[in-house]
Amino acid sequence: MSRVNFDQLLEAGVHFGHLKRKWNPAMAPYIFMERNGIHIIDLYKTVAKVDEAAEVMKNLAKQGKKVLFVATKKQAKQVVADKAASVGMPYVIERWPGGMLTNFPTIRKAIKKMATIDKMTKDGTFDNLSKREKLQITRQRAKLEKTLGSIVDLTRLPSALFVVDVMKEHIAVREANRLGIPVFGMVDTNSDPNNIDYVIPANDDATKSVEVILGAICEAMNEGLQERKAEKIDTEAAGEGEAPKRERKAKAAVKKERTKKEDDEALNANVADKFAKDEE
Repeated sequence: MSRVNFDQLLEAGVHFGHLKRKWNPAMAPYIFMERNGIHIIDLYKTVAKVDEAAEVMKNLAKQGKKVLFVATKKQAKQVVADKAASVGMPYVIERWPGGMLTNFPTIRKAIKKMATIDKMTKDGTFDNLSKREKLQITRQRAKLEKTLGSIVDLTRLPSALFVVDVMKEHIAVREANRLGIPVFGMVDTNSDPNNIDYVIPANDDATKSVEVILGAICEAMNEGLQERKAEKIDTEAAGEGEAPKRERKAKAAVKKERTKKEDDEALNANVADKFAKDEE
C-alpha cells in the first residue's frame, strides 16, 4: 500500500509546477501536461517516488543512521524543523554553513565552542567576566545556536541528505555529491534532477505540499526506529535467556571435572593398595 495517494497530493497542491518558460528540460519525464502556461507534475510518478524514498529512509533509520534535513526557504522551515525533530534527526533551516559537510571538523569545533560556553556558565567562570565580555560571549552563543543548534547531536557526517528545493540548496547538494552522500530531494519543474539520487517530483513552494511529502517520509523513518527498538529488546531478552543456559553449562562442566578427579583419585588409591599387597 502506498504511503501517499493521488487525492491527498492533489489536495495539497503537489502537482503545481513552475511557469513553462522557467522549466528545466531534464524534468520532462515527470511533467504530465501544461495548463495556462504552468507545468503540471505527474502525481502518479510522485506517489511511486515517495514510496521508493520512504523505504530507503526507513532502512536508514532502522540501521541507526542519521539523515540531515535541509530547507532554508520560509515556506518549509517550520515544517522541516517539526518533522525532523519528531524522528530525532538533525536539520538546517537557517543559512547553510558553507563547507558544513566538506569541512565538517571545523563545524564540530564551532559546536564544541557552544559546549565550552555552557560549561563556563555552569562552573561560575562566566560570572567573573566583565560586562562587555559577557555580552560578547552571549551574542556569540546565540549566533551559534541559531545556525548550529539543530545539529549538536550530529557527531559524524550524515548518511543521507533530504533537501527541499534542490535549486536553492545547491551548495548543500554539491557538497553531498562530492562526498558521495546520497541526496533525497523534492524537485520542482525548474530544477535539475541529475544530481539527486532519489528524486521526488513535487511543488516545493507550498507549505502543504512540503508537509504531506515530509509526513510520509518521517512516518516511514519512525517505523524504522520502532523496528530497531523492538529488535534491540528481543536481542537483550535473548541474551538474558542465554545467561542461565551458560551458567548451567558451566556448572555441568565443573561437576564433570570434579567427578573425573574423584574417579582418578579412587583409581590411584586402588593401584596403591594393590602394590602394597603385592609387597607383603
